[in-house]
Amino acid sequence: MKDTIVILGAGESGTGSAVLAKKQGWGVFVSDSGAIKPGYKEILEKWEIDYEEGRHSSDKIMEAAEVIKSPGIPEKSEIVRRAQKAGIPVVSEIEFASRYTGAFTICITGSNGKTTTTKLTHQILADAGLDVGLAGNVGNSFAFQVAEKDPQYYVIELSSFQLDGVYRFKPNIAVLLNITPDHLDRYDYQLEKYADSKFRITKNLTSKDLFIYNADDPVIRQQLEQREISAQRAAFSLEAGQGLAGWLENENMNIHHKNNTFTMSIHDLALKGKHNAYNSMAASIAARALDIRKDSIRQSLIHFKGVEHRLEHVLKIHGIHFINDSKATNVNSTWYALESMPDNLIWIAGGMDKGNDYSSLRELVRRKVKAIICLGVDNSKIHEAFRDLVSTIVDTDNAREAVQTAYYLSRKGDTVLLSPACASFDLFESYEDRGKQFKKAVRQL
Repeated sequence: MKDTIVILGAGESGTGSAVLAKKQGWGVFVSDSGAIKPGYKEILEKWEIDYEEGRHSSDKIMEAAEVIKSPGIPEKSEIVRRAQKAGIPVVSEIEFASRYTGAFTICITGSNGKTTTTKLTHQILADAGLDVGLAGNVGNSFAFQVAEKDPQYYVIELSSFQLDGVYRFKPNIAVLLNITPDHLDRYDYQLEKYADSKFRITKNLTSKDLFIYNADDPVIRQQLEQREISAQRAAFSLEAGQGLAGWLENENMNIHHKNNTFTMSIHDLALKGKHNAYNSMAASIAARALDIRKDSIRQSLIHFKGVEHRLEHVLKIHGIHFINDSKATNVNSTWYALESMPDNLIWIAGGMDKGNDYSSLRELVRRKVKAIICLGVDNSKIHEAFRDLVSTIVDTDNAREAVQTAYYLSRKGDTVLLSPACASFDLFESYEDRGKQFKKAVRQL
């Protein structure tokens, strides 16, 4: 089977990789330890791709020329370790797909804001008339798009898990939004290892490429002192300063590129809040680097609709606002959500803890939160972190119960915020499933 690519995981990433490998003339074998969703099974059968589900047949896998690993499978899993020990290269879908395209790529990573910035950047490019694909953690898989139509440009959201499987791939424009503790359970609870993963986005950059980064982020600043990065640099900040490509001043967002400055009032931006100012600056710098017209960028920034499950207004019922921020799967993301909310909050939090330290939320919780509704299997850490600040903390184990409890505890003018600070996999299939169940429960009130 040395002319065969083995793909571990048959989700969006794995199925797309299988189709691309098949089109490129490889033998393909797909192995998923769980059940394969019917839609993906249909694709594999349409392309006559050999697959298995509910197990990993190690004898077949160990004969592979190369293994493409879906990002959800940990590096430490037994089958991955066995392949690596046998000298079989294990790469990500991003690494594999990049070999078969000459498209211009803008790649975006960070602990928070990736999806919003990726979708906003894609929107700006699409509005400007560019032939652009949306890939990575959002949109169709990168590999599937390369196989099917291969647009001239891609905007790709990259998680740390996807970057872990990147070796030769490099973006033309790399964007690093922030680095805060997240997924530390996959990185031996060491922030340094997680930061190394994020900085893999800069690994192969050359002097022709552009590295856009958040100059306010302390971890990024510290890491930059220790690293050689060959790319041109474009930093952004909430404060004005020397040599910045993006900054805020007098309630204006300023983007400076090639001795040309583009200015826009922050009040005209569709995305509100400090965290979204960072996202808007990063997307705008990337767009100006492609010489997209200022007026076109301005219109996209004004009319952008935002991202589902990210500070999404659901309904106002009897004067109570319900906000869905299910995508907030770490503490820092929830900090931004709480910071952007008014007082008198009913906060729905909890889920699968990834080594969370809740101390950074305490001051915001003290000032703004009147009750906490826990939505998880084990809520002990949330109780420990906030019981001295909030007198009402209630445990629930499904979205409907959480929403009904929040509604019972709230009064006209209050806000109910789902912003879990945790992964969803203890009670839900994904953060999308959690957000959809929350919205359904709100509509049933």
